[in-house]
Amino acid sequence: MTGGFDLGHHGDVEVGPGLIDLAVNVRQAPLPDWLAEPIQRSLHRLDAYPDGTAARAAIAARHRRDPDEVLLTAGAAQAFTLLAQGLRDARRPVVVHPQFTEPEAALLAAGHLVDRVLLPEPFTLDPDAVPADADLVLLGNPTNPTSVAHPADAVASLVRPGRVLVVDEAFADTIPGEPHSLAARRDLPGLVVVRSLTKTWALAGLRVGYLLAAPELVRRLAAVQPLWPVSTPALAAAAVCADAHAVAAEEDIAHELAARREHLLSALRRLSAVVVAGTPASSFVLLKVNDGLGVRSRLRDAGYAVRRGDTFPGLGPDWLRVAVRDEPTTDAFVTALRATLT
Repeated sequence: MTGGFDLGHHGDVEVGPGLIDLAVNVRQAPLPDWLAEPIQRSLHRLDAYPDGTAARAAIAARHRRDPDEVLLTAGAAQAFTLLAQGLRDARRPVVVHPQFTEPEAALLAAGHLVDRVLLPEPFTLDPDAVPADADLVLLGNPTNPTSVAHPADAVASLVRPGRVLVVDEAFADTIPGEPHSLAARRDLPGLVVVRSLTKTWALAGLRVGYLLAAPELVRRLAAVQPLWPVSTPALAAAAVCADAHAVAAEEDIAHELAARREHLLSALRRLSAVVVAGTPASSFVLLKVNDGLGVRSRLRDAGYAVRRGDTFPGLGPDWLRVAVRDEPTTDAFVTALRATLT
């Protein structure tokens, strides 16, 4: 617990036997053959140590960068640990909340004193709220748990001489065209973009992600990374998920997700007791209801797991995060939610 918030609480602990999972922001779909087959083939190469050369090259090509600007990680979460350990000389780290709690947890575990910037509803970024002397700034875009996407120009305006700006883009590929992404920007000194392959491609158990930064910063972070941190199967997935076919498939999935999200939002708008935070843009929505923890408990009794919001700095017990699923699941969930509110 830190400042009354359990920063180590994540959506996976909400899920239990017999519950329909609306708590975890990982797409629920079988792996396509073009992704499953390279992973399976990689199992025949487990006698050799992992070699990330091909995966780095593929990811670099996707984002129009050089391979020495790519650091592969065991899930995006590992990137925050590396940043916290590799940037121990940061004098004033600032985390913009509400957001994924792992960046702050990693900073605290490494001994940093962390300042928080709390964005009020509707949780849109105010660059002026970030202290000018902050030399390490972390924020999400689109942000977990709010699902708010900040304009790329607003995020880029946080760049300062001597500052490292870390943008968590774990959900960037859930938005068609990725209009807010800074992943291809090489002109912003101190920029670090963290990406995940586990959300859209349902690879949470494989632990694969990466960060993009200037070569000297990549080398600095790699120096505190364990040897062979990304497994051979994960590297196989990273390489194939960066090719043109996969990127096109991501775009199709993002469009499908947008339609499913609008279906969920349309149903939620018919519930007068539910407030939807901000303008959701990703694979989840943030809701505010009276007696949020009680509603969450009653939803569990009805067979649905949702993510509690009171572990996120800047939120409280009346906030709940709900993953976007297919239309039949959404309709059944909204019916159950309506019953818990009456």
